Amino acid sequence: MTEAQATIIVIDDDPEVREALGSLLRSVGFAVNLLASVGDFLRSGRPDGPTCLVLDVRLPGQSGLDLQLELSRENIQLPIVFITGHGDIPMSVKAMKGGAVEFLTKPFRDQDLLDAVHIGLARDREWLENEKAMATVRARFASLTPREREVMALVVTGRLNKQIASALGVSEITVKVHRSQVMQKMGTRSLPELARMADKLMLAPGKAQTGS
Repeated sequence: MTEAQATIIVIDDDPEVREALGSLLRSVGFAVNLLASVGDFLRSGRPDGPTCLVLDVRLPGQSGLDLQLELSRENIQLPIVFITGHGDIPMSVKAMKGGAVEFLTKPFRDQDLLDAVHIGLARDREWLENEKAMATVRARFASLTPREREVMALVVTGRLNKQIASALGVSEITVKVHRSQVMQKMGTRSLPELARMADKLMLAPGKAQTGS
């Protein structure tokens, strides 16, 4: 991803502030969505690609901190740079504990905002890459048969083929065949890598049928 493909969402109820921030962010190559309220954001949704949210704390209706809490509850990943003209220490502590990138008090330096936005975008790129990798792992796991999932769950615990055969009530030859199929379908020749995939899938013996 390049910076030109990144989107910055600005939510501030002051139109002059919105336009000033929009001009600054566009001047360094970002796509910008300027919004006046949390409601506008919830209706528009998150763009594709790396995104960072520049969010005023005090807004009409739902506040910036309320939105941060809602995103967290819904497990929606979106880096937030808070801006406010009425900041205090408890407010900033709450925002930072909630995972905010930065908490800037107006008036702030343009460079401070740009630095915070770059950090937020770096976080979002990493998250998007991880999500893409996990989607691949989930798709590969979904291609396994129920028996292959059972074998995989036992293989990654370090059990030998004969131990797996005993646990499943099948022959050792059958286990070897399934084990080979698992490695092929999951796209790995390495047991440690297979174990890392299982960890990401939170796969454990007894949960192999669904992969939950």
